[in-house]
Amino acid sequence: MDADQEKDLQKFLKNVDEITNLIQEMNSDDPVVQQNAVLETEKRLLLMEEDQEEDECRTTLNKTVISPPETAVKSAEEVNSEAFLASVEKDAKERAKRRRENKVLADALKEKGNEAFAEGNYETAILHYSEGLEKLKDVKVLYTNRAQAYMKLKNYEKALVDCEWALKCDEKCTKAYFHMGKANLALKNYSVSRECYKKILEINPKLQTQVKDYLNQVDLQEKADLQEKEAHELLDSGKNTAVNTKNLLETLSKPDQIPLFYAGGIEILTEMIKECTEQTLFRMHNGFSIISDNEVIRRCFSTAGKDAVEETVCVSVLKLWQAVCCRNEENQRVLVMHPDRARLLATLLSSKVLAIRQQSLALLLQLAQTESGRSLIISHLDLIRLLEALVSFLDFSDKEANTAMGLFTDLALEERFQVWFQANLPGVLPALTGVLKTDPKVSSSSALCQCIAIMGNLSAEPATRRHMAACEEFGDGCLSLLARCEEDVDLFREVIYTLLGLMMNLCLQAPFVSEVWAVEVSRRCLSLLNSQDGGILTRAAGVLSRTLSSSLKIVEEALQAGVVKKMMKFLKTGGETASRYAIKILAICTNSYHEAREEVIRLDKRAPIPPLETQPVPDNQSLLVQQAEELGFSILRRMWLGNSITILKPQQRWQNSLEPCPGGCVYQ
Repeated sequence: MDADQEKDLQKFLKNVDEITNLIQEMNSDDPVVQQNAVLETEKRLLLMEEDQEEDECRTTLNKTVISPPETAVKSAEEVNSEAFLASVEKDAKERAKRRRENKVLADALKEKGNEAFAEGNYETAILHYSEGLEKLKDVKVLYTNRAQAYMKLKNYEKALVDCEWALKCDEKCTKAYFHMGKANLALKNYSVSRECYKKILEINPKLQTQVKDYLNQVDLQEKADLQEKEAHELLDSGKNTAVNTKNLLETLSKPDQIPLFYAGGIEILTEMIKECTEQTLFRMHNGFSIISDNEVIRRCFSTAGKDAVEETVCVSVLKLWQAVCCRNEENQRVLVMHPDRARLLATLLSSKVLAIRQQSLALLLQLAQTESGRSLIISHLDLIRLLEALVSFLDFSDKEANTAMGLFTDLALEERFQVWFQANLPGVLPALTGVLKTDPKVSSSSALCQCIAIMGNLSAEPATRRHMAACEEFGDGCLSLLARCEEDVDLFREVIYTLLGLMMNLCLQAPFVSEVWAVEVSRRCLSLLNSQDGGILTRAAGVLSRTLSSSLKIVEEALQAGVVKKMMKFLKTGGETASRYAIKILAICTNSYHEAREEVIRLDKRAPIPPLETQPVPDNQSLLVQQAEELGFSILRRMWLGNSITILKPQQRWQNSLEPCPGGCVYQ
């Protein structure tokens, strides 16, 4: 950076602040402050006159000299304070007016630069940003935007200079530090790049996730740089595997050979890649492009009905990519960040050829073992197409289906995936609805259970749950799958358990899919209360506690089915969660029907009945639940003995007190 220019900018910014303060003090109501400001201004004017006589040169920065009126004062006693103040104010207004005009011009030039940048005309963008800086020298966004354009042209040194100027305008400009970190990374100044990114975190701790990604990029590139250095040394030393890897890649680069020629060479190359050195040499000698850009190989991948030879070529390439990407994050990055290869990976996962599907799945699962690999998949692959392919594995063998769901689980745990999932749920819902229509008798039961568990955990997020609950087909899918699983509760108990967890979360969304849906769900859960499985019993009660209040008709059916007796048993033998659900169900039933209150009193034998006139009347539902949990279920008799007691508040009050299904959807 030009030292004189930097000095001028600093002086200019300092003068602007000082003059602004003087003007404010001259407008002060305090006469002492006002007079001191006038005297200080006179001193500054005299100093400026002396400087002007010594050197007529002016700095290139925007700077306005506050000149005294033509009848300049000769001494402090002769100064007309009011006239001088008016002159200074006039000059300040003119300066402010010129700055506003220049700001308008600078903003217009910035927009022109942004348009050119968006079109890829980086030289033109730089020209417009530079013209804007000629109007105003202290606009940080013009510096950072021009730095970004310089970086697109790989002129990293000039980008760094612009970032430094931006920081002179605003020492807390995180955008400048970001571009500096990126430019230094490109120049392989790894330690400097790290410091720039860490500075962002000091300024804004909320950017911790982004800074972590930036620092990870520095680590990966530095590691890849070291790997390439070591690979060069081995290649120069004449090590056989290194030389053979290079030679074989040169052989595979020959165009227009028969498919088996490439398949054989790729299989030999795969066997040779045993260590990081060979993986790095593959990348250094453009191995990914040699394979993926080969026209013969591309035709093998693009052919719909593949013959045996074409299938062999595709499988051999996928195995090679697994070998070169195993625990090599830089190779993973090069593979996935290429748009054509990213599209190919998502496509091959739904291939009609089983071997290709299997190898594609194995490759993606390998990538998903690291945080950076999962980030690559989420950022660069067509996730809707990927999820459609993954859920289609439910109809395959248990091993393949569980592997696919394992990959789905790895991705679903990532925050980035969850953000994407919420934003793209309308496009994903058809595939997830298809899962609910699966026949559990022909699908992998464990994989189906895992897939529903993922949906259940994702539905704990309100925005996701809202979309799911609004989809009538999705709600009907839950009911139909529950009905099919009820045909053999013992066989499908894990699926039922996870499905009830998903439905519990859906029931948090008010209103329900429909009243008819809520009634049917309640009936299914009443039936499941006859199960011998404690987990299913608890979750069936949980769903029922959220749907029962939707219809008096279903409350009547519940009473006829003996729900009060079952819930009283829950209170005696169930755990904390089951008891909480039982209390809510009993509250709904006893609020609606006197017979239910009488049955509660008859079944509650643990405490004497207090006199009617001493019965406390609960103020609201939350008090009821709190006391019932603290004092035991015998409180029900104390609080519900009289017919006049109203317990249940509007349904929304109940909904507000509910939480997503605890423990996700893992069978317990």
